[in-house]
Amino acid sequence: MGDLFSSFWSDFIERLDGPLHFRFVVQPMIAVLLAVRDGRRDARAGRSAFLWKFASKPEHRGVLVKSAAQGISKVFAIALVLDFAYQWIEWGSLKPLQAVATAALLAVVPYVLLRGPANRLVSIGGTPKAAGSGPSPPGKEGPT
Repeated sequence: MGDLFSSFWSDFIERLDGPLHFRFVVQPMIAVLLAVRDGRRDARAGRSAFLWKFASKPEHRGVLVKSAAQGISKVFAIALVLDFAYQWIEWGSLKPLQAVATAALLAVVPYVLLRGPANRLVSIGGTPKAAGSGPSPPGKEGPT
């Protein structure tokens, strides 16, 4: 099992300088943008931070996993396909477990780690009004 992990890390580091290396920047950035989008939605809906709720409320885990899967599934799929393409170009063979692990590191980990903080930042800063909600009634202006 230790050989599998050491092989993964050495192969992972090789990927940083080969063809398709741009994905090591682009995919985490997209995952971060999706995490911010979903964190904002959570804050507007008054939901707790994602990772905190996942850890502290086991009864909500199914809903949280479904929500995260909807938010990140496309980026994960693209990360998986690009890693398979890299493996085929560089090695002429495929290592499915390495592809899944690489896709998870590039897409899922940044999403899961940043969705909650994005929620908190939006909550602290105040939830912006929805578009088209119109001006505040007289005497009900918010802070400037």
